[in-house]
Amino acid sequence: MTRRRKKHRPEEVVAKLRDADAMLNAGKDLAAVLQALEVSESTLERWRAQYGGMKCEEAKRLKHLEDENRRLKQLVADQALDIQMLKHLSEGNW
Repeated sequence: MTRRRKKHRPEEVVAKLRDADAMLNAGKDLAAVLQALEVSESTLERWRAQYGGMKCEEAKRLKHLEDENRRLKQLVADQALDIQMLKHLSEGNW
């Protein structure tokens, strides 16, 4: 049976990382921690690499900046396409 994928918010990821560290320090084995958090080992390692020592507010800010960066890149791509189209039209090659 496959589980449905869940999209975790940054603050949820930070909380789960904190819980995982607490459980591991309390002596639980990794398999029990992964089962309690309902994530895979690769997901936990990816989260540690991305959100390592962040606090909840820092994770929210990172997500906001990533979204803004994606939006700005799209704007630049659209403008470059518009400029290219206008150059092509001004040369009369249509």
